[in-house]
Amino acid sequence: MAIRVMLVDDQALLRTGFRMVLNAQPDMEVVAEAGDGAAAIEVLRSTRVDVVLMDVRMPRMDGVEATRRICGGERTPDEGDPRVLILTTFDLDEYAFAALKAGASGFMLKDVPPDELLAAIRAVHSGDAVVAPSTTRRLLDRFTPMLPSSGTDDRHIEIDRLTDREREVLLLVAQGLSNGEIARKLVLSEATVKTHVGRILTKLQLRDRVQAVVLAYESGLIRAGGGSR
Repeated sequence: MAIRVMLVDDQALLRTGFRMVLNAQPDMEVVAEAGDGAAAIEVLRSTRVDVVLMDVRMPRMDGVEATRRICGGERTPDEGDPRVLILTTFDLDEYAFAALKAGASGFMLKDVPPDELLAAIRAVHSGDAVVAPSTTRRLLDRFTPMLPSSGTDDRHIEIDRLTDREREVLLLVAQGLSNGEIARKLVLSEATVKTHVGRILTKLQLRDRVQAVVLAYESGLIRAGGGSR
């Protein structure tokens, strides 16, 4: 079945461009559009969507709040579990980082080449995360020190229950390495690394790699600039 995509952006012209690109793919279909986050929430109450392409800076309700509500389960049970891919004009955008914290599964620039956008949608739909390592590091290095953490989150405590190998894998994930790169660095099979990542996400109650990266920084497991404790 085709990947059901929703476009959320206050610029109708941009939505038109994205819709033309996506609908030209045999495995994708734009099933809904909205001009702001509040409208997106309403549409999701009656439309099944697999992936939401979400702008961050919009009137009425921005993409951060909309992402928080979507990923927080503000849907009826029949609406599935849509994943959010953030699209923004700015490479270093605090709104985009906040959206990642809110549960978004990816972050891309609006001027991304079409083939990369299509690959990102497919990756997010399959459960992966699509933030480029360099972008992840720049976002986290810049904004994590500005975002207070209570230090009482149970998931922070759970990090201490990871095995040594799982902690090692988490550190490399937080540095932006792919499964293949981690496998080569640790001399493991890529399947083994994928298993470790899955166990880490389960133990820490995280949706995907993006949230694992954020948590690694917030908990102090890895510091802005790339160092680990």
